[in-house]
Amino acid sequence: MSLEVVKYGHPALRKKGARIEKITPEIQKLIGEMLLTMEVSNGVGLAAQQVAQALQLAVIDVLLADRPSTLWIDDKPAELAVLMPLVLINPEVKPAADPVAGGEGCLSFPEMYAEITRPAQVDVTCTNEKGKRISFRCGGLLARAVQHEVDHLNGILFIDRMESKDKRELQSELEELQAETKAALKAKK
Repeated sequence: MSLEVVKYGHPALRKKGARIEKITPEIQKLIGEMLLTMEVSNGVGLAAQQVAQALQLAVIDVLLADRPSTLWIDDKPAELAVLMPLVLINPEVKPAADPVAGGEGCLSFPEMYAEITRPAQVDVTCTNEKGKRISFRCGGLLARAVQHEVDHLNGILFIDRMESKDKRELQSELEELQAETKAALKAKK
């Protein structure tokens, strides 16, 4: 089943996710639903906060993306397909290269894009959907997607990382989206 992607203004987007201590059948079900939701939404990443769950869980799949990604496992280049789709549980991310600017969008901010500066490569350690600890280094779109989703897990949104001029340009759209989201939440009560 596909889940609703919450939009800017929903309180779940600002919540830091709780650590996942055990991969239960409920977590497995949520992972499957998040992967489906990401696919039907044409996204490359989705954090639990974006489906109104404050957990340290995100999914990523950059295989069909039109931007390049790199992956190293045990200091050796690896094919992206060995990790895709990628499930990140309780991820830890460390910068492994200088920051570069690159275009980003977000399923919780439809049709909004901006240049965001992030490290070009990162080292990642996380638990996968099977409960196994994995570590890898990634670059390109995959590194950007990992950092974007890990920000979500900590209640940080890509608008928080925008240059102030870009945020000013989007201000009216942001205010409109936030107002629509809050009105929809109020109507559900």
